[in-house]
Amino acid sequence: MSRKPKPAAPGSAADIESMIRVDHAGEYGAVRIYEGQLAVLRGRKGTERSVEMIEHMAQQEQRHLKAFDALINERKVRPTALEPVWRVAGFALGAATAMLGEKAAFACTAAVEEVIDEHYAAQIKALEDGKDPALKEKIEDFRADEAAHRDTALAEGAQQAPGYTLLSETIKAGCRVAIKLSEKI
Repeated sequence: MSRKPKPAAPGSAADIESMIRVDHAGEYGAVRIYEGQLAVLRGRKGTERSVEMIEHMAQQEQRHLKAFDALINERKVRPTALEPVWRVAGFALGAATAMLGEKAAFACTAAVEEVIDEHYAAQIKALEDGKDPALKEKIEDFRADEAAHRDTALAEGAQQAPGYTLLSETIKAGCRVAIKLSEKI
């Protein structure tokens, strides 16, 4: 009879390692999504404003990724083994939604950032015990950027994308699965 391992207690060392692993994976995935969107939208007539906004968001995601790269190295946390999957999946998601148009690219951003906002909020709550104030502060900072990305995407007409509800819900479900997998694998 095999027993399931107990989930890590909120704020425990194993839980914090899981947070760093999944956040590193998420920021990597976000960078790849924006790279996919930019690969499609750059140079397209009439997309200059959207490209500029996406480039700004991508730069912020690069800053987040760099910070989690440092935490992975400093704290000797094993990164997700799924990075090759997220490399391809993130780029493909960004490119595919951008091929559907700017509003679909923004719908993708809005959906992803909504899930990340919820995810970061849960992590902040788990870190309220004061066991890792530096990590909590970093996540709070990055959460603010992610919320701003979501708000920008909505302001740019994300909800006007063709099939918005289906697209958004599918992307959110995929993000939630990616989070669960990256926490452990």
